[in-house]
Amino acid sequence: MADREDFDVIIVGGSYSGLSAGMALGRALRSVLVIDSGKPCNIQTPHSHNFLTQDGKRPKEISTLAKQQVGKYKTVKFYNGLAASGANTENGFEITTQVKDKFTAKRLIFATGLKDRMPEISGFAECWGKSVIHCPYCHGYEVKNEKTGILANGDVAFHYAQLIRNWTKDLTIFTNGKSTLTEEQTDKIAKHKIPIVEKEFAALKHQNGNIQEIIFKDNSTFQLKAIYARPDYEQHCKIPEKLGCELTEQGLLKVDMFQKTTMENIFACGDNASPLRAVSYAVASGTIAGAAANNEMTEEEF
Repeated sequence: MADREDFDVIIVGGSYSGLSAGMALGRALRSVLVIDSGKPCNIQTPHSHNFLTQDGKRPKEISTLAKQQVGKYKTVKFYNGLAASGANTENGFEITTQVKDKFTAKRLIFATGLKDRMPEISGFAECWGKSVIHCPYCHGYEVKNEKTGILANGDVAFHYAQLIRNWTKDLTIFTNGKSTLTEEQTDKIAKHKIPIVEKEFAALKHQNGNIQEIIFKDNSTFQLKAIYARPDYEQHCKIPEKLGCELTEQGLLKVDMFQKTTMENIFACGDNASPLRAVSYAVASGTIAGAAANNEMTEEEF
């Protein structure tokens, strides 16, 4: 590939939403470059669920097949590497990679996902996506009726308790310090016989990412099979913000129903623009972003 090429659309991020956008644009005969560094946020997750036709498949299996299918559209090209910076040009945008390759396009689609910030609990990162999980719709069936924990506090803990009780009644809330649940929330949790443990975590003892027990700072332990948690996150790619795209209060890229950001000709899809962190939603939002970008260009060209 030449050092500088021009495309109709550059898609930054080549996982589920990015590939979905690429397919929509490839089928619309648009010249597309998909830039991907190969680091999806679900890289540790053994299986993907709740996605019709793909239930139980390994995430890598789904994305590999997706890339093969998108690659059949000859106007779509792939670049293995990291998008390092972006700039406005007279006719659109320029993306520069980490190794200083430069590409230009009329439209940008960011499908760059989120970066989860792991808490300072030994073993947490190793268990993330395996036995420390965030979504019962994605993973709850596999640990149904098992001894399960909720690592959260306040409103998040209360919401998790309401939700996860549908999958298991053997449930314990761990606030990892003093509880910030309201008196009303605490009373309601107690009515459902869900214990609240305020001890601070020291570590998660595990085997290959499968939790065996919690080790608290007072050296006591608690055995269980799974923990629901919602760690903090940040945008995996800072280029949209530097180009002027606004974030929501939750730190997500602000988009409309067509996945358009607050900056003209820039779209975003997948986890970076939605709290619904699921493969099925990422694919759907990518299709919308690709179709909307193409629709804009057809209107301009007509």
